[in-house]
Amino acid sequence: MAVLPSLTIIDDFLADPHAVRRAALALDYDSEVNRSNFPGRNSATALPTRTLEEAVSRQIGVQVTGTPDTSHGRCRITLKTDKGKSGVHCDPAFYSGILYLSRPEDCDRPGAGGTDFFRHKRTGIDRVPPTLEDARAKGFRDINAVFEEVVNRDTNHPAKWQRTMRVPIRFNRLILFSPWLFHTAAPGFGTDLESGRLAMLLFFDRAGPLPA
Repeated sequence: MAVLPSLTIIDDFLADPHAVRRAALALDYDSEVNRSNFPGRNSATALPTRTLEEAVSRQIGVQVTGTPDTSHGRCRITLKTDKGKSGVHCDPAFYSGILYLSRPEDCDRPGAGGTDFFRHKRTGIDRVPPTLEDARAKGFRDINAVFEEVVNRDTNHPAKWQRTMRVPIRFNRLILFSPWLFHTAAPGFGTDLESGRLAMLLFFDRAGPLPA
């Protein structure tokens, strides 16, 4: 079984990122049902992802598809004034990805952030342990206890976390990472759809080995 890297950064990922950005801007972000627990608004529908999934499969050496019942392929716009109900979290997927679609000039502005990763101060862990044995070695009764005692309890308490890394935002940058890493989006920016933090959300399931 392939061991996937905890984090991969791929710049200039799309052949025509401006076309994908235009498609993302044309989606509907206005409905209240598009609001999630996190700052900003998700698009009501997803962009096509098949070609992207094929490219990611080649990159990581594992055939992947979108995870059902997630926001896979949807885009999120987050403005400077947006607030959310949740902060540091992990993802319900085999592998996670974020494709940044904000304009280059907005990505270069002071304070424009990509994605932050964290260590939980009290426990010293930076991810959900992968096995029951690992969880117990860290002092938890099981993996569910990690969610209850770390993620759910402290998601909105910044003082409980130490930021270990910030991946800078860059137009047409794709990051792929372990969904079990504790992470959250860096603060939003801009005042409207054109100038805000725009990203495509990606949640992958394993679909099998790559074709020979």
